[in-house]
Amino acid sequence: MVDPGAPPFRSSVAGAGIVEANTENIAIGTLVAGVVSEVYVVVGSDVKAGEPLFKIEDRDLQAQLVTRQTALRVARANVKVEKAQLNDLRNQLTRAILLSRKEVISIDDLDRRRYAVETAEAKLAFARAEVAAAQAQVKETEINLDRRIVRAPYNGKVLQSKIHLGEFAPAGITQTPLMLFGNTKPLNVRVDVDENDAWRVHPETPAFAFLRGNREIKTALQFVRFEPYVIPKKSLTGDSTERVDTRVLQVIYSIETDALPIFPGQQMDVFIETPDHITPSGTLPQSGGEIQETHS
Repeated sequence: MVDPGAPPFRSSVAGAGIVEANTENIAIGTLVAGVVSEVYVVVGSDVKAGEPLFKIEDRDLQAQLVTRQTALRVARANVKVEKAQLNDLRNQLTRAILLSRKEVISIDDLDRRRYAVETAEAKLAFARAEVAAAQAQVKETEINLDRRIVRAPYNGKVLQSKIHLGEFAPAGITQTPLMLFGNTKPLNVRVDVDENDAWRVHPETPAFAFLRGNREIKTALQFVRFEPYVIPKKSLTGDSTERVDTRVLQVIYSIETDALPIFPGQQMDVFIETPDHITPSGTLPQSGGEIQETHS
């Protein structure tokens, strides 16, 4: 059994820490259930925002896209036909107006030609509306096709993959994420501090972490934020419903170095320096707990 790291401060609060991505560990899912047809990454792949991770089978949408693109071409051709007919009727109306001045054609015949032009104008407007509707349908299918490709939400690394070519991927929240993703430069440590000690933790005070299993692997930590809502402490069995009676304040720290063999999901023993006392004004006394960081 490996002895845990000794507290590096004269007075400190200890807490168990879990290493995670600085974006938190994101469970990647899919909006559309289906069979996986492509997997573009492997565990450990560095991916930029917007790059594809995997794709759901989309042959039905590809066929739909061809049909709707054909309908769009037909609608555009119909616009050309209606436009040509309108131009012809307008020319006939112009000639009819000239002839009516010479009383060659009747007023009724002239009115019929005017009504024919108005009807042709309405038909052209309808044909153009059909083009707009067909374009919208094509756009809808293209969007649905793009939704079948699951992309990286931001720059990061594939931490875990439970999806394989040919498997069925359910939509929505799953008990086991299809893929675990996060930005690991730098890594963060999520520390559980007992609620009875929460008042002793301050952003300005130093913190130090020791890797479980090797107390020589240690590093200083940089305060990031408090998770302000105190929660029941979860056990480390992996069951999200298994809890103990203790409530904890979660404090997020950043690991200042990336030169150590530390990986997301590992546990660390974290010590946060605490002042010997709090002054009446609520300020901290001058900290003197300086330590020397060593890397192994």
